[in-house]
Amino acid sequence: MNYKDYIAIIEDFPVKGISFKDITPLMQNGEAFKKACLEISEFAKKVKAQVIVGPESRGFIFGCPVANQLELGFVPVRKPGKLPREEIKVEYNLEYGKGELCMHADAIKKGDKVLVIDDLLATGGTAKASIDLVEKLGGEVVGCAFLIELTGLNGRDLLKGYEVFSLINYEF
Repeated sequence: MNYKDYIAIIEDFPVKGISFKDITPLMQNGEAFKKACLEISEFAKKVKAQVIVGPESRGFIFGCPVANQLELGFVPVRKPGKLPREEIKVEYNLEYGKGELCMHADAIKKGDKVLVIDDLLATGGTAKASIDLVEKLGGEVVGCAFLIELTGLNGRDLLKGYEVFSLINYEF
């Protein structure tokens, strides 16, 4: 399946010079969405994932169906103030400033084999912050899976040492 057929390109959104990749047409097409999730599920099986981790909010969109398909647990990575129980935090760099992501302190058990799933790999900051949270709790990140990878932004450089899988590649 050519997943690019289901991605809408919106130029100059959200600011001039950005070529936004809109995944909602893919999500709205049951066959394309199911197929994408199944392909990511196959990667999860290949790396022997035991737990799926997804950063909010689009990591939930792809991570939850994969976890469900494989009968694995799903762990959300959230922005500060969104989790009701004890949490751990990690700060990471954004293009203009810093961000912070959180995970429940009991979400990952020592030795859990974890796959991080998100919709987009750009600079790699969100994925690396998710990895850092998992590893703080003693989990082993066995890979990262994305619907889209923007290869020109070199996000894989930040994820060196981790197996990376993406279904669609765009330069920018």
